[in-house]
Amino acid sequence: MSAETRPRLIETIGRKRLSFREWRGHRPFWGGMLTLLAGLPIMYIPYANLTIGSLTVRMATTAGAGSLIIGVLLVVLGLTMWFQPASRVFAGVAAILLSLVSLVVSNFGAFLIGFLLGLIGGALGVSWAPGKAARSEDDDDPAARTVAGPVVATHPAPTAGPGLGKGLDDLSGTGPTNGTNGRHCAG
Repeated sequence: MSAETRPRLIETIGRKRLSFREWRGHRPFWGGMLTLLAGLPIMYIPYANLTIGSLTVRMATTAGAGSLIIGVLLVVLGLTMWFQPASRVFAGVAAILLSLVSLVVSNFGAFLIGFLLGLIGGALGVSWAPGKAARSEDDDDPAARTVAGPVVATHPAPTAGPGLGKGLDDLSGTGPTNGTNGRHCAG
């Protein structure tokens, strides 16, 4: 391989960055990231020892196993948002519920850090929707390039009086036949 044919480091990094960017765009990435990060302090803090000089303070709770389970589940739900975007709503709702439970079980949701990260991550997971593919101007489909404007009726429908049927009047004095568009006129 010569120097000219070898891929340059910058080009390789650029391609990997673009492929990661495309992968990230097809899933609730930040919701999964925050949910995953919410599980870490909820798992860690109840088992942590804080040493100040010769004094050791243990943050253990009576439900230490419960906080470990909640933390592991939040990490798994964050990974689920990344690798199974179709189940993002379930994972988001479950993350919100587990974050709420962590307030009681795990030192106020790991001193509110894990609680807030879990709530925001779950909400981002629930609210994320896949985007539509952007069309390029090189497409062969001419209908895709056509920009449609407002629909204008060239032959308006004949006005139907009250009782003439056709499903257009609703006896409230408003409807498409008298031009009020469903809004009542005052006076």
